[in-house]
Amino acid sequence: MTALLVCHFVLAACARPLVRWLGTRAFLVLALPPAATTCWAFTQWDMAASGASVSWSWAWMPDYGVSVDMRLDALAELMVLLAAGVGTLVLLYCASYFSDDTPRLAGFAGNLLAFAGAMLALVLSDDLISLYVFWELTTVFSYLLIGYNSEQRHSRRSALQALTVTTLGGLAMLIGFLIVGQEAGTYRISEILADPPQAGPAVEAAVLLILCGALSKSAVWPFSLWLPNAMAAPTPVSAYLHAAAMVKAGVYLVARLAPGFADVPAWRPVVMVLGAATMLLGGWRALRLNDLKIVLAYGTVSQLGFLTLLAGIGNRDIALAAAAMILGHALFKAPLFLVIGIVDHAAGTRDLRRLSGVGRALPHVCAVAVLAAASMAALPPLLGFAAKEAAFEALLHGDAADRWALGIAVAGSMLTVAYTIRFVWGGFLRKPGVPDTPVHRVGPAFLAPPAALALCGLVLGPGVGWTDRLLSAYADAFPASHHPYHLALWHGWGTALLLSAVAVLGGAVLFAGRDRVTRLSRRIAWPTADSVFGHVLLGLERLSLQVTGFVQRGSLSVYLATTLLVMLAGQLAVLVADRPWHGARAPQLWDVPLQGAVAALTCAAALLCLTVRRRMKAVVLAGLTGYGTALLFVVQGAPDLALTQFCVETVSMIVFVLVLRRMPVHFQESVSSWRRAVRIPVALAAAATLGVVVWVAGAARTAPAAGAAMVEETAHHGLKDVVATILVDLRAWDTMGESAVLAAAAIGVTSLIYLHRRAEGTAAPSETRGHTAWSVTAAPLNGVPRGDEGAPERGWLAAGATLAPEHRSVVFEVVVRLLFHPVLVLSVYLLFCAENMPGGGFVGGLVAGLAMITRYLAGGRFELAEAAPLQPGLFTGLGLFLSTGVALLGLLDGTVLHAWTYHGHLPLIGDYEFGTPVIFDCGVYLLVLGVVLDIVRALGAKIDRQIERAAAEKAAARDAGPETGEATP
Repeated sequence: MTALLVCHFVLAACARPLVRWLGTRAFLVLALPPAATTCWAFTQWDMAASGASVSWSWAWMPDYGVSVDMRLDALAELMVLLAAGVGTLVLLYCASYFSDDTPRLAGFAGNLLAFAGAMLALVLSDDLISLYVFWELTTVFSYLLIGYNSEQRHSRRSALQALTVTTLGGLAMLIGFLIVGQEAGTYRISEILADPPQAGPAVEAAVLLILCGALSKSAVWPFSLWLPNAMAAPTPVSAYLHAAAMVKAGVYLVARLAPGFADVPAWRPVVMVLGAATMLLGGWRALRLNDLKIVLAYGTVSQLGFLTLLAGIGNRDIALAAAAMILGHALFKAPLFLVIGIVDHAAGTRDLRRLSGVGRALPHVCAVAVLAAASMAALPPLLGFAAKEAAFEALLHGDAADRWALGIAVAGSMLTVAYTIRFVWGGFLRKPGVPDTPVHRVGPAFLAPPAALALCGLVLGPGVGWTDRLLSAYADAFPASHHPYHLALWHGWGTALLLSAVAVLGGAVLFAGRDRVTRLSRRIAWPTADSVFGHVLLGLERLSLQVTGFVQRGSLSVYLATTLLVMLAGQLAVLVADRPWHGARAPQLWDVPLQGAVAALTCAAALLCLTVRRRMKAVVLAGLTGYGTALLFVVQGAPDLALTQFCVETVSMIVFVLVLRRMPVHFQESVSSWRRAVRIPVALAAAATLGVVVWVAGAARTAPAAGAAMVEETAHHGLKDVVATILVDLRAWDTMGESAVLAAAAIGVTSLIYLHRRAEGTAAPSETRGHTAWSVTAAPLNGVPRGDEGAPERGWLAAGATLAPEHRSVVFEVVVRLLFHPVLVLSVYLLFCAENMPGGGFVGGLVAGLAMITRYLAGGRFELAEAAPLQPGLFTGLGLFLSTGVALLGLLDGTVLHAWTYHGHLPLIGDYEFGTPVIFDCGVYLLVLGVVLDIVRALGAKIDRQIERAAAEKAAARDAGPETGEATP
C-alpha cells in the first residue's frame, strides 16, 4: 500500500527527465504506478467485500500521539479503483492528446501523477490530520494543473479561484477535525465512527465546519463557482480531477463520516438542502450554454449535488445507491470529457453552434459519446440506470424529507436528460443551416481510454450485481433496513421505474422546447457566482488599500507605538483579570552587586540614545546596550549565551554602519513636545509591563525546573555543554525551524536590495585599475610626496590594487592578513567543541562571518569576493540540506531527528566519538555563514556599486563640462 503511494511521488519527481528522453511516450511509463495500484486493489476486492479491512500505521511522533494511518475498506476500495483506474487511462490518453513540442509538458506530467498519488493517499487515510494533509496536497496540485496555461489570464484567474475557495473550505474543515478529535479523544477515523462523540454544540459546530470543507471541494452551492471556470485546464485534467477524483473527495468525506454523524441535527438539513439546490441550479444553467465542456461542467455540478444528497442522508439503502452512483458517475462523466478533447482536437472547436455532422465523420467517437451519455441520462441497460433506480427506490421508502428529496431528484433528472440530449445533438448531429464541420481522423490509441470507460458502464449495467457485495459492505455501516435493497438492473415494474420514465420524457420535452427554455433561463438568470466572486475580491482589494493607506503611514515610531500599545493592552488585561502575582516570590534586585552595576551602565547607554542627534552615535550606544546584556550573561554564568550575544551584536553594529553610509548623518525627524510627552509614557509603561510579566512568569513556576533533568540527560551521553546539546539534540526541532526562518528572512531582505543578479565576481583587470568605492570618495591629494613608484610594494590583500593609497591602512591590512585564517580555525574549533565547551554551529558561523567582514572592511567588495568566491546561497542551501538530511535520517529508526553516535579509535588521536548532532550543527554553521555573507554583499558590496556608479556619473559630468563650454565647479 505505502510502496505504491511512494512510487507515485518518486516517479512524478522523475517526470522531467522522462519527458525529455521519451516525449509524450513518457506518459506510458508514468501510468505504471496507478496501473499497479489498480491491480493491487482488485486483489483486495474479496477482502473488502467481506467487510474486512487492511490497516497500516506509522508512528511519526509517538510521544505526541501523531501517526500516519492508512486503511483499505469497502468505500476506500471503491475510491482507489476509481482514482487509480481512471488515472491510468487518463495518463494513457495524454500520450495522444499532447505532442512532443508541447510547452511545460514535464511539469504537467509530474503534477498529474503526483495528484493521483495524493488522491489515493487521501481516500486511504484513517487519520484526520493525515487526511487533511493529503486533502491540501490535492488542492495544490489541482491549482498547478488548472493554471497549466499560465500565460493566459483566464487560466491564472481560474486556478487562483479554485485555490482560494477550496483552501478556505479546507481551513474550516481542519478546525472541525481538531474539534472532533478532541471530543472523541482520538483522530483515527475508524475509531471515531465506531464510537462517535456525543452530539453537542461543539460537535455540531465541528460538523458544519467539516461540511464546509467537503462542499467546497465538491463544488456544491454556494461553492460551485470554481468548477466551471476550472475548465480552463487541459481536457485530461477535467476528465480526471473534475469527474473522477478531486471533486469526489468532498462526496467521499461526506460518505465516510455519515455513519457516525448523520444523526447530528445540523448534518441532514445542510447536505439535503444544498445538495438539492445544487442539482437543480447546475442542471438548469447547463441548458443555455454553448461550450460542450462548460455544459458538462455544470452537469457535473448538478450530479455532485445529487451525490452529496444521497451520501449524506444516512440511510442504508440510500448509501448503497450513493456508492453505485459514485461509480456510475465516474464511468460516464470521465469518457464524456475525454471525447470532448478528441472533438476539440479533430474539429478545432467546442462550440455546439458551429459543430455539425461530426458524428458522421467520426462514427466511433460518436458511438462512445452516445454510450456514455445514455448512462448519464439513466437509460437502460447501463450502469447509470441501475444506480438511478436504486436511488429512486430508496428515497421512495424513506421519511417525509426523503420523499421531498425524491421529487427534487426527479426534477433534476429531467434536467440531466435535457442537457444530455443537447450535448449529443450539439456535438455530433447535423444542424439545419450549419455546414458540416471539417475534422481529421483520430487514432485508436486516442479513443481507447474513453471507450474502455464507456464499455465498463455498459458491462456493469447488467452486471451491477457483481458490485453489490462490495458496495453493500459499505452501506451495512448504517442501521439495517427491514428489507435491504440489493443492486440489480431490473427490479420489475414499479414506482421507481415510472419515475425514471417520467424523468426521461420530461427531459425530452425540455430539449424539444430548448429555444424557449434558453430564453426563459436567460431572462430570469441571477448574477453569476463568478461575477459576485470578482466583485467581492475587488471590494476586498479596495478595502485593503484604504486600510493600508490609513495604517501604513511610513513612520517607524507610529508602528512601534501601535505594537507596544496593543501588547500593553493585552498583557494588562490578563494581569488585571488573573492577578497572577498572588503567592509569587518578591523580586530581588540582583544576585550579586556586579549585576546591578552592569545593568545600570546598560540602562545609561539606552537613555543616552535619546539625547544624541547623530545616527552613528545612536548605533554605538544601542550596541553598548547589547554588550551590556552579554556582560549580564557572563556574570550570571551563561558563557554560551554571552558568546552568542557578543557575536550577534558585533555583526549587527557592522550592518548598521554599512547602512548608514547611504543615510543622512543626523536624525531629520523633528519631534514636537506633545509627541515626546506621549512616547515617553508609552515606552515606560511597556517596559514596566514586560518586567512584571517576566517576573510573574518566573515566579509562577509550580513544577520543578527542567534544568536538572537536562543536565543529567546530557551527562548520561558523556557530554558537558547543556546549552549546545539542547539546541542540536533535545530541542533540535526548534533549531531547525529557526534556521529555516533565518534563511527565509535573509533571502527576503537581500532580495529587496538585489533587483538583478546576485553575482559579485572577482576583480577584473580593468576594474582593478579604475575607481572603486574605496578610491572615489575623496579628491586626489596634491603636493604629497609619492616616493619611489618603482620600489617593490608588499601586497597584503588579494584585491589591494583596488584601494586608493589615502584610504589604505597598512596596519589594518596586516592585522587582517595575520588573523583571518586563525579566526576561521577558531570558528571551526567553536563548532566542534560545543559538546563539552561553549560554542556551537551558530556562534561558529557568526565568527566565520566576522572573519569575512574584516576582509571586506580592509579591502572592499573585491576582497570579499576573493575571500568567499562561492555564492552565499550555496552555503545557506547546503546548511539547510545538512540539517534537514540529519532530521530525515532519523526516520531509519522511526523518529525524526533521532541521534546516533559513533565511537572509534585513531592511532595518534586516540578514542573519539562522532554523532549526527555534530552534522546537524555543521548545517547551522554553514547556514549562518551564508546569511552573514548574503547580508554583507547586499548592504556592503551592493552599496559600493551604487557609490561607484554615482561617482562615475559625476566624473563624466565634470569631464564633459569643459567640452560644452560650461564652468566646472
